[in-house]
Amino acid sequence: MTATAERARAEAADLPRRRRRPVLFLAALAAALSASLPVATGLGPVSVPAETVTRIIANGLFGFGEADWAPSAENIVWKLRVPRVLLGAFVGAALSLAGAAVQALARNPLADPYLLGISSGASAGAAAALLFGFGSGAGVFALTGSAFLGAVTAVALVFAAARARGPLDGGRLVFAGIAVGFALTALTNFLVFTSDSRDGARAVLFWTLGSLTRARWESVPIAAIAAAGALAVLFLWARKLDAIAIGDETALSLGTDPSRFRAAAALVIALAVAAAVAVSGAIGFVGLVVPHLARRVVGSAHRLVLPASALLGALLIVWADALARTAFAPRELPLGVLTAMLGTPLLIVLVRRLHRNA
Repeated sequence: MTATAERARAEAADLPRRRRRPVLFLAALAAALSASLPVATGLGPVSVPAETVTRIIANGLFGFGEADWAPSAENIVWKLRVPRVLLGAFVGAALSLAGAAVQALARNPLADPYLLGISSGASAGAAAALLFGFGSGAGVFALTGSAFLGAVTAVALVFAAARARGPLDGGRLVFAGIAVGFALTALTNFLVFTSDSRDGARAVLFWTLGSLTRARWESVPIAAIAAAGALAVLFLWARKLDAIAIGDETALSLGTDPSRFRAAAALVIALAVAAAVAVSGAIGFVGLVVPHLARRVVGSAHRLVLPASALLGALLIVWADALARTAFAPRELPLGVLTAMLGTPLLIVLVRRLHRNA
């Protein structure tokens, strides 16, 4: 038997194991996320044992068990930390899904969902609410609604600019997003400049750096719908994402109109990111780095990359937020600062790897 035949036989024998590896990785990520939720919920300036956290959650959801814990522990766990941890998991999943899809649409490994100008639009809307009280009568939804409205406005401007006098390709989408992002960032800075509220300006700064401090039960469904909806739609389009990541010619040969598909996918991404940013602020680096980590383990097929990215992003934000609220307790580090500190070394490694493979 020749060396080539032996190698082919060995690869064929190893094929079942290689196919099982991504599935096992996804199962391991799901198990790690499930185990992390009660542990991370217990961490903070006031620690609560994971066993007590689990009993409080079971009691709150299903009425199981006897409430033999302190009322303060229940308030901390059920009213503050459980919605915060769940919100972080859904936001991390939504941002990571959006990052994986944007990188395919733009065919650029360094593309980020915020390149569409969404975070800048959300920041402008949030600044208007925090500094001038826009929508103040809407209660808990005032800031979220203003940020979402700003994000959707940014998306509309990006689409209008990108589709002017030509098809919607990856380059147009990115350049339009950058231009609109700069303009809306300037608007946010102008709103801060014209406001006389120092507390408001500080709140705008903290919000733009990303934070889950405003997490409430009312905001969890928004992020949950964003993450679940994005995963469902993008997973159905996984083959189209694979094709368009190779090239527009490949997508056309498989029956997909690149311009129309890019517009539809960008709209789904934009709505998901807008909802995530509206409830958490601009948490950077998650959508940029996490999809690359997923691809290194499960390969480049989006039917595996998308769920792996969602689980990895959720896991990352859950633990990053736990670190953010405990590292400098009782003060809290903005979540976006921490994710940038963690993501920058990974990004440098990625850039060097891309340069070496060029």
